[in-house]
Amino acid sequence: MTKQDKIAYFDSIALDRDRWKKKNSYYYSELERFLRFVIPQDSSLLEIGCGTGDFIRHMKPKQGTGIDFSPKMIEVARKKYPEYTFVVDDIEDLHLIERFDYVIMSDLVSHLTDVWQAFRCLQRVTKPETRVIITQFNYLWEPLLRLGEKLRLKMPQYYQNWLSLDDVENLLNLNGYEVIQKGMKLLFPIKIPLVSTILNRFFAKLPLIKHLCLIEYIVAKEKPGGRVKEYSCSVVIPCKDEVGNIEGCVERTPDLGTHTELIFVDGSSTDGTCEKIEEIIEKYKGKKDIKLIHQGEGKGKGDAMKKGFAKATGDILFILDADLTVPPEDLPKFYLAIAEGKGEFINGTRLVYPMEKQAMRTLNLIANKIFGIIFTWLLEQRIKDTLCGTKVLFRRDYERIAQNRSFFGDFDPFGDFDILFGAAKLNLKIVEIPVRYKARTYGDIKISRFKHGWLLLRMCVIAFRRLKLN
Repeated sequence: MTKQDKIAYFDSIALDRDRWKKKNSYYYSELERFLRFVIPQDSSLLEIGCGTGDFIRHMKPKQGTGIDFSPKMIEVARKKYPEYTFVVDDIEDLHLIERFDYVIMSDLVSHLTDVWQAFRCLQRVTKPETRVIITQFNYLWEPLLRLGEKLRLKMPQYYQNWLSLDDVENLLNLNGYEVIQKGMKLLFPIKIPLVSTILNRFFAKLPLIKHLCLIEYIVAKEKPGGRVKEYSCSVVIPCKDEVGNIEGCVERTPDLGTHTELIFVDGSSTDGTCEKIEEIIEKYKGKKDIKLIHQGEGKGKGDAMKKGFAKATGDILFILDADLTVPPEDLPKFYLAIAEGKGEFINGTRLVYPMEKQAMRTLNLIANKIFGIIFTWLLEQRIKDTLCGTKVLFRRDYERIAQNRSFFGDFDPFGDFDILFGAAKLNLKIVEIPVRYKARTYGDIKISRFKHGWLLLRMCVIAFRRLKLN
């Protein structure tokens, strides 16, 4: 769904918004009750995704501002509450630069196209003393909420992001915020005298049961910041029979740091990939630093990665799959994460945002989620997606990993686990960047589900023996 489609949708429901809120008045009154507890009166307050402005009015701020990308929502809010300021603006392309004591983002994250970008722009309206309050639905409630929409008990919504609290915390951390408090509220969102009170004031606080609550919340603040050092970058692109994607790799990869080097490693392509790369090198001569390495037949992506890294000259090493299923436009997020010291090994994850249809088969998706849980336990750092092709680390750390490769063995055909295991062994801080996974538009998938699935199980056993039993 495009941004314009989302704006059109919210414009279309602006006049009905209050009617839907009245149908679920208990939910909104409990949410307001929580926000009033957290936010003192007479503060300066910004609500992002303010809708028709009701939360601002109930908080009674000395200065209240609401922004929303829906002009119709803002029009309704201005008519209802002329004493406050309401502006058409988009948190993913924010123009407002005023700073506030408190910022509310209620039921907003699930509607964002790029949560990382939204949190990046958030820095324009916060200061060290600012508290950011984020609320969202618990993903466990998705089936019930969908049912409520079909029964006309809840306002209908288009397909949304369903991020966990850990996902949101990770994205805040990547953009310079730390979580002060997080939790869950509202076990029973329907008002039944006495019953609702007992369930929501007592049972909703109990261990385990609290994880079934409808509302998840986070309170965050800015981290003390340091100066960002600039680095040179090498982007290694393993490829085999990807002629239709080569120019896109070059055109769509942004300039990174002080210098960007693109290294194609070709695995004996037969569709003209090498010829295309040579043509591109000549075309961009003097404009982009592009190299071609001939890998040889049948040696796999892992070998291509090693050959590319061995020739790389950049301070920071990137892996980018030539199939363009992970957009090259996302690479600056990886660069900033490592350059700003948020992590030392930056791993892409395809399992946060909704994927394009046909991007990943259902069996692969289930297997990736299971392996993510297993590897999180094995490596004792959060790993949501082990096989995302985009990974970033310092060259100095890769050289240390290569020196200790014999600890795990050298049989990984993908390359992902070679450096992932090595990073864990060196106690590098691993952080993940969510990416929007696209369907392949050219060429064939190179992974065999069952053959490589068996290999993943073997790697789990090796990691268990080497990391847990040692």
